[in-house]
Amino acid sequence: MKKMLTGLQPTGVITLGNYIGAIKQMVKYQDEYESYLFIADLHSITVPQDPTELSKNIKSLLALYIACGIDPNKNIIFIQSENEYHANISWLLECNTYYGELSRMTQFKDKSKKQVNFTSGLFTYPVLMAADILAYDADYVPVGVDQKQHVELARDIAIRFNKKYGDTFTIPEPLISASGTKIMDLVDPTKKMSKSSDNQKGVIRLLDDVNVIRKKIMGATTDSEMIVKFDPINKPGISNLINIYSAITNMSISDIESKFSTSNYGQFKREVADVVIDEITKIQNKYNEIINSDTLNEILDNGIKITREIAKKKFEDMKHKMGFMRV
Repeated sequence: MKKMLTGLQPTGVITLGNYIGAIKQMVKYQDEYESYLFIADLHSITVPQDPTELSKNIKSLLALYIACGIDPNKNIIFIQSENEYHANISWLLECNTYYGELSRMTQFKDKSKKQVNFTSGLFTYPVLMAADILAYDADYVPVGVDQKQHVELARDIAIRFNKKYGDTFTIPEPLISASGTKIMDLVDPTKKMSKSSDNQKGVIRLLDDVNVIRKKIMGATTDSEMIVKFDPINKPGISNLINIYSAITNMSISDIESKFSTSNYGQFKREVADVVIDEITKIQNKYNEIINSDTLNEILDNGIKITREIAKKKFEDMKHKMGFMRV
């Protein structure tokens, strides 16, 4: 079975858009690949983090993913910072990575423009990302289009290292799903739903109070036509709500249009709110059950035991090939 690796940054709370567009796809992947899933806490500190919030978010994020359907029996799950070999491997890879490669990274260029003072970690973290991937000889890395460049860098570094020191790494491939539904902001449906949105009325978080969720959906931007019809160009608001309803109920868009052909927008929004709240309530109940138990520590203890041995073996192989040995 091919290996797949996914890293999750413990910042912010997962949105409905994350759940529909990415997590539901991850749940499908876990049946198709040998899956490694880690909390990328080292990556999160490329920008300032509150230590108390970071600590809380690490376990909260994991609990929420499990509540959403990530199966600990089908994934090897661990915390990145608990595995010291990631940083060790990263340093050896940094010394085989060129400045020009890192300076061309789109995310670095975008983020560095927004910060007057940024750390060197913001510049070099793509190499740490490569170490995360290459340590486990991952065949595939699920990414959005905006992250594809990072996997391509990991490929370039791996190919260069293999040519210089001998066969060491599997060359990874980006796994970009074409089937994930993109959920848009409820207030501005021309923009993707984002946890960092300026207007939080357009964002549904999976830990929002259900009354808040209903209010946000009922206040979602639509149009004046009062016809439940899928038309993303001319009717982006109602089309977004149709996508949400479809993703949760598994109904086709045409069936949804037929079902609500005589409904006004208020009636349709209430139906959307009902199915969203029902889905999120199940997730929240499971989350509350997990977050207050010993389950997470058991999962993480098992994961770090397995992955530390794998990463250590890779690090020792790299050291030997690069000449770090007593003679």
